[in-house]
Amino acid sequence: MPSVGRPKVDRTLPKALTIETVSTVLAALDKDDVGRNSWPERDRAIVLTVLLTGLRSEELIQLNVGQVRIVDDGSAVLHVRGKGNKDRHVPVESGLVVILERYLGSRSERHARLSTSRRRPGAKLSSWEPTSPLFVGTTGDRITRGTLQYRVRRLYRRAGVDGQREKGALVHGLRHTYATALANQKVSVYTLMKLLGHESMATAQRYVSGAGVETRPAAALNPIYRLVVAESDAVDQRGDPPSS
Repeated sequence: MPSVGRPKVDRTLPKALTIETVSTVLAALDKDDVGRNSWPERDRAIVLTVLLTGLRSEELIQLNVGQVRIVDDGSAVLHVRGKGNKDRHVPVESGLVVILERYLGSRSERHARLSTSRRRPGAKLSSWEPTSPLFVGTTGDRITRGTLQYRVRRLYRRAGVDGQREKGALVHGLRHTYATALANQKVSVYTLMKLLGHESMATAQRYVSGAGVETRPAAALNPIYRLVVAESDAVDQRGDPPSS
């Protein structure tokens, strides 16, 4: 009987963006963009959702509003349908909820003319139909993979950091950044496997070593949340009116 060898695991960590590069990318969203499809609130929500949840591009595309479940303290849990139709729960902090609801407020304003309903949803997640796609294109339909990848690539280029990502790694590069950020906080392999939706611990092992913690405290350790807080403070100081 032939022997069965151990599965080969790529020991090279995927290239992640540094926290400085992430800050530069987010700052680029505040620059004037004259493109007819410019939508900074949505693009910021997309980038931060991946950076703070590690979703795959297809998981992000298929996410509905009702899959973002708000809990009592203002944080939320994303109910994600992953590879092989396997479900997982990804916790997020209130900072990302604020970003998502700002985007939804801008979406309500943009697409008011496309709606046949007399009742227009507002910024709150609870005001939208649960089956409504969370991320949409400029026409109001569910965002496509092509549009998603194009918007992320365009953002990298506008930020001047396109050369700092791995070839072909657009949304997936943000997912790697999420995984690496948590690995640097000494999250256990098992916890990271659950958050990323990996089928084996061997895949998550590429990122992490150290002691284990529960999923929400682990996810909350992501240093990118500090950028979200800084952005919220900047908006408050500018006095931008809240979305209705």
